[in-house]
Order: sequence, then structure tokens, then C-alpha cells
Amino acid sequence: MKSQSITRRLAAVGLALAVTGTAAACSASKSSTGSTGSGGGSAAGGTFTVWDPYPQFDSGSAWNQLLTKCGTEAGVTVKRTGFDTTDLTTKVLLAAQQGNSPDVLIVDNPVVSTLADAGVITDTGTTHLDTSGIAPNVLAAGQLAGKTYGVPIGANTLALYYNKSVLAVAGVDIASVKDWTSLTAALAKVKAAGKKGITFAAIGTEEGSFQFLPWFWGSGANLKQLDSSQGVAALSLWNDWLKKGYAPNSVINNTQTTSWQEFATGQYAFSENGTWQLANAKKAGFDYGIIPIPAVNGGTAAAPTGGEFVTIPVQDKTDRYPTSQKLVACLTSADNAQATDTTLSYVAATPAVQAKQVAADPDLQPWVAAVAAAKGRTSDDLGTKYPKISQAMWTAVQAALSGSASPQSAMTTAQNAAAAATK
Repeated sequence: MKSQSITRRLAAVGLALAVTGTAAACSASKSSTGSTGSGGGSAAGGTFTVWDPYPQFDSGSAWNQLLTKCGTEAGVTVKRTGFDTTDLTTKVLLAAQQGNSPDVLIVDNPVVSTLADAGVITDTGTTHLDTSGIAPNVLAAGQLAGKTYGVPIGANTLALYYNKSVLAVAGVDIASVKDWTSLTAALAKVKAAGKKGITFAAIGTEEGSFQFLPWFWGSGANLKQLDSSQGVAALSLWNDWLKKGYAPNSVINNTQTTSWQEFATGQYAFSENGTWQLANAKKAGFDYGIIPIPAVNGGTAAAPTGGEFVTIPVQDKTDRYPTSQKLVACLTSADNAQATDTTLSYVAATPAVQAKQVAADPDLQPWVAAVAAAKGRTSDDLGTKYPKISQAMWTAVQAALSGSASPQSAMTTAQNAAAAATK
């Protein structure tokens, strides 16, 4: 890599780490496995390295077998390393400085713009990756300044799980829940029936921002103006739910995992959570359903897209790109995507494969609809500004829900902080 970009990459580390903690917005990861190292030798054969954020998959997993298969088809040996999500970003930036980048990198989608801005990964025009079949809103998470960096391996997002028996006791018809007013009315009935309303994750991290965004965007607000009347209305909604006892005070510290554990007790009517909880929902022991998160005046709110992009890092030996392209094309092909996304609990990035997923598992239909309405966190040309805006936003949520500031004051402070940080 060029020396003048080293400083920028180092500066980007903090930004990357700020967004890579969205553990539940992508596959859960544990400690890293395997060894590091870049691909070397001839582009016509030899070993090609792949780094991913899936250390939970061992050498016998379907994921690892797919990587081996793709390597065989490309005529190379794949050396795969799985890292913890946060650890992966740091190692990628350091490897780029040392000229030791992997040949293929799979990374959480909010980090793509950071790595692209730092000059660490190639754009699809350079490496000729085909993105023509990808849903535009899913692809947008990997775009910066008019260029696309990598191919999404799949997507997940948020919706509302609901407990059918709790709603029945409260006399709530789920078909009546279409907007914020009707949802809040349902929560009031649930509380009056002696049950608990809704649980979500408002923790002061990227997870909190991830969960707040559907309500923020569903209000009509834009991340470039956090303290708009719409943005304040979204925070006021959550704040009022806490004040009225429709949501527990525990949401302030809830992760998406602990929030799910509350819903799994069977006492709550609703839980805002993701695709990745579908298997747990089937084991919960009570009848459940799923609806998209409603926008303020009805319709489906845009929820943030989670999931990873398969990218090709910049290499000194550019003759390696064609083989890397073959690996990426194999990993994201329609033939492999359904099995891969099922393994990762993702909705496919292409409508054609989504249709196959729903045919195999009808329970995925609400998630396909939610992904269709979803939006990348770094979209709207925010790119590397997003982590700074997100931090200001989750700080505002914490301030309001803890009672230390009104929603208006909290969002005004957040907007001032975001504006100063993104100059």
C-alpha cells in the first residue's frame, strides 16, 4: 500500500471499531481460530487466504466445506481464518499497512465504507465482480462515492416478534397493529391485562442505534439531522413507553440477546429482534408471529440491514485478482447462496434466491418483506460519517431513557456532537 494512505488507515481504526460491535446484526462470533497470513505465490495456483468473521464454524462446517469447494473450482487451496468481528477489522488495517492483506475478506457491512475510504479494499469495477442481481437497498450498504465495494453474502434485519397468547388475553387483534398509534394502544391493553408490553435493546452501543433506527427512519427522520421534529418524535415514543410501563427499564442496558431472553419468558407481547432469533423462537414453547416494524403513519419502517460483504483487498500483485474474483463469485453464486444464507440465518441478497428460501421455509416470508424495506446504515452517502453520528444518537437515547435529558434536549445535543465530529 502507498505510504501516504497509512495514516488514514490508522485513523480509520477507531471508526471501524465503533461499528463492528453489532454482534447481533451479523453472525455471532467467538474467539478467533486458525492462523493469519496472506496469499502468496503464483496467481495461477497455490494458496489464497480468506478472512471472515465466523470463527464459530470449524473445519467440518458447511461454511468451511463451501470455501474448500470454491478453492478447488478456482484451482487453488483456500487458507481460511475466522476472527472475532472487532478483531478482524483491526487485523485487516494492520495487514494492509504491512502489504500482507488476505485475498478475500468478508466483513460487516458498516465497515465497508471505512475500509474503502482507507484504500484497503478494491471496488467491483477494478475486480469485475458482478452485482447485477443484488437488491439495490442491500447493495447500498457497500457503496461509497458512486463505487461499489464487494458483494453482500446475505442480509438480516429487524422486525417485531409477538406472543399470540399474550395478545389474546389482552384482546388485541394483531391485524389492528398498523402504525405507532395502534401499536401503543395494543401495549396499553396488554399492560391492563396484567402482561408485559414490548422489549428491545437500547444499550449505549451500536446495538442500541441498530434497534432505534427503524423508529427513527419510520418517523421520516434523516441521520443528517438528528434533532428534527421527526427524530425527536421517535425518541419520545420509546421514552413514553418506559414512562407508562409499556417497556421495562431494563431496555437501557439490554443487548439484543438479553432482550430476547426477556421475550422468551413468555410474558411479553412484543420483542424487537432479528432474523437470527427465528430458530430460538421455534423453541420458545409458545405460539408466536412476526410483523414488520410499523412506520409512524403505517406501512413498513425501514430497518437497518445487517450482514457481511465479500470483498477483495488491494494487493501489490494485481494478477491475483482474477482468482479472487472466482472465489467471491462462487461464495455468492445463486447455486450456493441458499445453503450459505440458511447456515448464517440470513435472507439472500437476490430476489431469486429469496423466493427459493421462502419456498423451503415459509416462516422467512416476513423477513424477506422486512429486508426489502431495509436500508444500509452508511447509505445516504454517509460512509465513514455514520459511526460518529451513531454514537451521538445512542448517547441521546441513553440520556432520554435514563431521565437525564428530555428527548428534544438529548437529540439537540446529539446533533451538535455529530455535526462537530463530521466536519
